[in-house]
Amino acid sequence: MPRMNLEGSSAIVTGGASGIGEASARQLAAAGSRVVVADLNEEKGQAVASEIGGLFVKCDVSSVEDAQACVAAASEMGPLRALVNSAGIGSAGRTVNRAGEPFDLSTFEFVIKVNLIGSFNMLAQAAAAMAKTDPVDEDGTRGAIVNMASVAAFDGQIGQCAYSASKGGVVGMTLPIARDLAAVGVRVNTIAPGLIDTPIYGEGEASEAFKANLGQSVLFPKRLGSGEELAFTVMECITNPYLNAETIRMDGGIRMPPK
Repeated sequence: MPRMNLEGSSAIVTGGASGIGEASARQLAAAGSRVVVADLNEEKGQAVASEIGGLFVKCDVSSVEDAQACVAAASEMGPLRALVNSAGIGSAGRTVNRAGEPFDLSTFEFVIKVNLIGSFNMLAQAAAAMAKTDPVDEDGTRGAIVNMASVAAFDGQIGQCAYSASKGGVVGMTLPIARDLAAVGVRVNTIAPGLIDTPIYGEGEASEAFKANLGQSVLFPKRLGSGEELAFTVMECITNPYLNAETIRMDGGIRMPPK
C-alpha cells in the first residue's frame, strides 16, 4: 500500500502561524495539500498562509463555531484529509506555592480548555467532515489526525500540574478516539515532543545561551529539536497508512527530571 496521497486535498493546522504548526503546514503544502492555517495571530498566520498558497482562519480552538469555520474553509479547497492539532499553551505554577496558596483554578481550567478540550473540539469537527469524503484507497482511508501532546504527559515537572494534566488527557484519548474513528476510516496518532526550539523561548543572546544549556540535558543529540524535525513525524503519522492509535515521543531520548 503506498503512502496516503495528499495531492488536491486540504488540511487544517492549528497553531500554524509559528513553531511546530508552521513547520507542519509547510510540509503539508509541499506534499500537495491546501492548508488552512488556524491561529489567533493574524499577522504571522496570514504571512505563512500566503507563502504556502493556503488560507488563514482566525481560530480559538475551544470554539465550536471557529472549528466549523476552519473545516468549511478547508473543504472548499479540497477534500479534508488531515488535521494537525498544534495549538497549545502552558502556565507554570505549583499546586500549592511557597506562600501556601493553591494554584488558581481558573488558570488550570483555561489550560485544559485550550490544550485538551480545544484539541477534541477541532478533532471532532474535522473527523465529521472527513467521514463525508470518498475513501482514498482500498482500505477505506478518509483522513488522518495528529494531536500534539508533550513529554510532560509522562515526565511532568514541578509547576506543570495544569500543562501535564492537559497533555496527559490528549494521550489518554488517542486510543479510544482511534477506535471510534476506525468506522469512518480516519487514523489518529499523537506526538509527544520534548524540548523543541519554538518562539516560546524568546529571541536574542540570552535566549540562545539558555537553549544551549537546556539542550545539554537531552540524551542525543545534545540540543533542542527543531519544528521541522517534529513535522517529519507529523507527516509520517499522516501518510503512513498503517500508523494508527499511537503516541510517539519525539524528544532525543530525554527523560525530564523533577525540575
